[in-house]
Amino acid sequence: MMTEQAVLAALSNVQEPDLGQDLVTLNMVKDLAIDGNRVSFTVVLTTPACPMKDMINKACVTAVQLLVDKAAEVTVNFTANTSSQRMKGDKVLPGVKNIIAVVSGKGGVGKSTVSANLALALAEGGAKVGLMDADIYGPSVPIMFGVRGQRPMMKDGGDGKGLIVPLDKYGIKLMSIGLLVDDKNAVVWRGPMASSAIKQFITDVDWGELDYLVIDMPPGTGDIHLTMVQTVPITGVIVVTTPQEVALADAKKGIAMFGQAQIKVPIIGLVENMSWFTPAELPDNQYFIFGKDGGKRLAEEYDIPFLGQIPLVQTIREGGDRGIPAMVSDDAITQKAFRRFAGSTIRSIAMRNANLPVTEVVTMVE
Repeated sequence: MMTEQAVLAALSNVQEPDLGQDLVTLNMVKDLAIDGNRVSFTVVLTTPACPMKDMINKACVTAVQLLVDKAAEVTVNFTANTSSQRMKGDKVLPGVKNIIAVVSGKGGVGKSTVSANLALALAEGGAKVGLMDADIYGPSVPIMFGVRGQRPMMKDGGDGKGLIVPLDKYGIKLMSIGLLVDDKNAVVWRGPMASSAIKQFITDVDWGELDYLVIDMPPGTGDIHLTMVQTVPITGVIVVTTPQEVALADAKKGIAMFGQAQIKVPIIGLVENMSWFTPAELPDNQYFIFGKDGGKRLAEEYDIPFLGQIPLVQTIREGGDRGIPAMVSDDAITQKAFRRFAGSTIRSIAMRNANLPVTEVVTMVE
């Protein structure tokens, strides 16, 4: 007869792929039940969007059948408790488990496209996701999500203070300065005004409970970046670049900024956008217009995780212009690339949360 002790001993041979320990040691096995040769249990994942779910399921079934009873009928259920290194009692975004800033050293590398489709890929896996457009001078979210002209509602925050209710589109919460001002008008603000707006997006928006808040940062390394790290405890940064040398040179500056001793925000990884061009009529062809593997080499040089490569495909641009991002289009090739990138990102976040100190607000900067 199967026993709980025997099943747990078998499952102690199943490793969590990213955290490097077995499921039992990590206390990820719950609700173990045995009825004759039938056994069921729940594995608590580090995120609902876990890309390794199928592999863990197969490993659990194999372990029980191989080490306990080859005739065992094994049912593995999954739930998730998204890993987080937020400090308990945080007053800033208390319901948000992970705050991810997407940055680039220069404009034009597809940072907003990457941010939007990362958020959608995370939500597709079952995570609760928000997307904050922090690019005050060049907001892209309203166009990319087809919400131009829509205005967010207000609600009572309970203390007499009004809160902005973010828009909900494709299952994620959206906030952008482009939802508050006429898109025909330029935002002509000095740095302090832009920084003040960013603070309001953090403190005066009802983000609620989220597994991930993705922040689409403006290009460069300026006031808004400093305001962000001083206002909110950022879990980590994703750097976007193209393979082109001029983009790589600016990406290095972004990496250097967040690696400074006064700031010290972890780099979750680097993603290379526009890695190659594939024409629709020749789906198996790759043309390396901006160079080849520049982002991969940069990640190796700085010893940071390489999160993947996104091809340059015409439908990505067309979908963004029409308010239908790649992840909610019928472009299977592009979706595959973004899902792979999102999976690598999730794994890197889980490892960051397991191995690095609690996230804190940066207290430097003059």
